[in-house]
Amino acid sequence: MNKKWLPLTVVLGAAGVAVVTASVWPDGEKEPPLPQTLCYGALSRQTAELIDDGKGGEVSAEEWQSKGKTTDYAVFKGCQVQRANPDSESPRGVYQLIIQDTRSAPGRRKDSVPLGTGFTGWVLPDQAEATLPAGCAARMGSTAPYITVTLSAPSQAEKKGLVDRDTAIRNSTTVVREAATNLARKAGC
Repeated sequence: MNKKWLPLTVVLGAAGVAVVTASVWPDGEKEPPLPQTLCYGALSRQTAELIDDGKGGEVSAEEWQSKGKTTDYAVFKGCQVQRANPDSESPRGVYQLIIQDTRSAPGRRKDSVPLGTGFTGWVLPDQAEATLPAGCAARMGSTAPYITVTLSAPSQAEKKGLVDRDTAIRNSTTVVREAATNLARKAGC
């Protein structure tokens, strides 16, 4: 580079950084970054955005956990994936992801599609379920033999007509497979 252009390059570079910084943090306030994972680290933001109710909006999640349905169960975590409302400050729920221990062996729902290679579970357009690998329940502190990840996405029901059956099944499969994979990895099973 010619040395006579070096001062101009430095000045323009510094000005560019100042403009970018000002656009990211207006009025000197630092905005916290959006979390890159949702639902106890089970879903990436990109995957969480796959299921939509047709109204758009920024994705967020409300998480909760408690003991399971009976005293023998130790794992019950819920997550409602929400989208921002343009007309209200209250987000609207789009779908739920439930992680729970169960004594019931994995089964299939009528008219469902298998979850695919390497996974035990089933998928419908508006529902899906995956069973975590053997050993995950004990590693997660449960005395039950199975941990399931269940997706409930009412907006994807065929009768709603927002997306075609194949797209809804593909999206539900992606969400529940990623959730099961990430939860199993975190539990070390």
